[in-house]
Amino acid sequence: MIFKPFMREGFIPLPVAFMSTISAGGVRNIAPYSCIMPVLRPLDLICLASARKRDTLDNIRQMGEFVVNMPGVELAEKVIPTARFSRPEVDEFQAAGLMEKTSSSVTAPGIAGCYAWMECELYKEYEDDKYVLIMGRVLRLEVDDNVVTSDGGLDVGKANPLMMTGSKKGMQFCTVSEIDRFEPFSAMFPNRSDPLVNKYD
Repeated sequence: MIFKPFMREGFIPLPVAFMSTISAGGVRNIAPYSCIMPVLRPLDLICLASARKRDTLDNIRQMGEFVVNMPGVELAEKVIPTARFSRPEVDEFQAAGLMEKTSSSVTAPGIAGCYAWMECELYKEYEDDKYVLIMGRVLRLEVDDNVVTSDGGLDVGKANPLMMTGSKKGMQFCTVSEIDRFEPFSAMFPNRSDPLVNKYD
């Protein structure tokens, strides 16, 4: 079947992340984002795409910081309450019934109940007439001990990361599952020596 090009998100399962920010006036804001990704291994940068008129973007520009909160499927019901339009003076933690998690490196609070938190500072932004790409530097990455495997990876069965695909009518929420296959990064190189291995020590 052939689909219109803008339907690409219907066939790329996307993570659901909650961006938490705070305004210069101290108002807490939350918005769900799925157009988000890390920028190359092993850089400490993350990139997200935003519409130009968003309180989240305004807060990031004002304060130079934000928190990327990674929820499990149990927080799926919080996507719509945080996605709806709210006036800038509305505290979206209160409006969505979410508790804050105190951050260590930034002023903006994280969201309690998520399985991972990335406290970020604004690194660069790239603006078009329709969208803005925000580059953030991860200052602190914290993960719930309960979802970390013995070798320091993510136990996806315990985390149940919240994901979604888009369709003509809306969002279909989903998660991921292991397929019991592992390959080291070194397998990609002719001599099976990962040039970045020391970065992880």
